[in-house]
Amino acid sequence: MSNYTTILSSLTQLDFYAKLDIVKISRASRNTHNNYKRKNMIGTIKKKTDKGFGFITSPELGKDLFFHSNSLVDVTFDEIQEGDQVSFDSEESPKGLNAINVKRA
Repeated sequence: MSNYTTILSSLTQLDFYAKLDIVKISRASRNTHNNYKRKNMIGTIKKKTDKGFGFITSPELGKDLFFHSNSLVDVTFDEIQEGDQVSFDSEESPKGLNAINVKRA
């Protein structure tokens, strides 16, 4: 018998589900540490793609934020250009900071 089989046979169903809950809890708490939000920030459209998304550079944060055309408010994606000043809120996502509620400044 392999070590793996021995370990599995020694676990009762209760032990198995208790350990599974611990893993779920630790994963959930890990995701809440990155809950980062800021409001009313100013930045500049750095890059705009033809696929409906782009990047905003923010001197306040010192990094670029992703934005999607769905996050624009009172302006369409075609109306904004690279270099335009915008105001926005930011939020953390699994892939990094996102700009939301993007408006012309």
